[in-house]
Amino acid sequence: MSTSSYAASGVDIDAGDRAVELIKSRIGRASRPEVVGGLGGFAGLFRLDTERWKQPLIASSTDGVGTKLAIAQALDKHDTVGIDLVGMVVDDLVVCGAEPLFLQDYIACGQVVPERIAEIVGGIAAGCELAGCALVGGETAEHPGLMAADHYDIAGTGVGVVEESLLLGPDRVRAGDVVLAMGSSGLHSNGFSLVRHVLLQGARMRLEAHVDELGGPLGEHLLVPTRIYAKDCLSLIAESDVHGFSHVTGGGLAANLARVLPPHLSATVDRATWRPEPIFALVRDRGRVETAEMERTFNMGVGMVALVAPDDVDRSLALLTARHVPVWVAGEVVAGDGGVTMTGSHPG
Repeated sequence: MSTSSYAASGVDIDAGDRAVELIKSRIGRASRPEVVGGLGGFAGLFRLDTERWKQPLIASSTDGVGTKLAIAQALDKHDTVGIDLVGMVVDDLVVCGAEPLFLQDYIACGQVVPERIAEIVGGIAAGCELAGCALVGGETAEHPGLMAADHYDIAGTGVGVVEESLLLGPDRVRAGDVVLAMGSSGLHSNGFSLVRHVLLQGARMRLEAHVDELGGPLGEHLLVPTRIYAKDCLSLIAESDVHGFSHVTGGGLAANLARVLPPHLSATVDRATWRPEPIFALVRDRGRVETAEMERTFNMGVGMVALVAPDDVDRSLALLTARHVPVWVAGEVVAGDGGVTMTGSHPG
């Protein structure tokens, strides 16, 4: 009689071990002095600096990358989606003023290919370095029979800390605050189900094809990684009178900005103050997508919003510009009912 084994069922423990060895060489710079121990333990350890944080509030956030992964898998390019993952997690933390401390990842795949796992985790490590947080561990799970061999999904949980007295939220926002918009790098990680439906299925465009409107291959533009704003926002908090942030993800600019407004205030945002990247016009035109649908699905060129006291607007603009963040005055906070009004039209 033949004997059975875990490998025969589709789970390769040796491949998992090789993946771990490849990962170790890629995450050395994604650390902080507070990390205790290294990779390989059952839990990640992090020493909280009680001298710096007197009344610390621990913040946490969990997210994934969504169907943008289908583009990465189709192109067999896996080194940037980890940056997307980190951006989606840490920039939710910084909205309340929290400094991202560490992140853990979870990768589920049909088959462990060590080199592919190492590329994914290398991107996560690069994102953590951009965000100033540590990658303290994670899990790679092999699911043969449940997922195709070349398919995978990734998720991450980040933990941050904010001094209780410095917590940002709707209670700090005031009438007269200025809405500063920070430019996105493109689609970021939201709306890819619509993108794929419009461009790949409806318009039958190929990921490898050059697109004149984009100035390059379609797939290359779809995989542009999410801009990470965590360090920029923390620098802004340190130098300016910031009353709130809004991370513009699923739901779009108006819906996410409304989340950080108190019930008695509203915000106005003027579309005429910026021109979205060409990828948005491509989706709109090829799919005949209405403006309202575009704006509730995509970031439309704005990845983060800061609500700043009027006297600190010039200082804030100068600081973010010096940090190479595209930034502009997009609107203001006014008396109202907690909603956001979009006015004007985008140039062009």
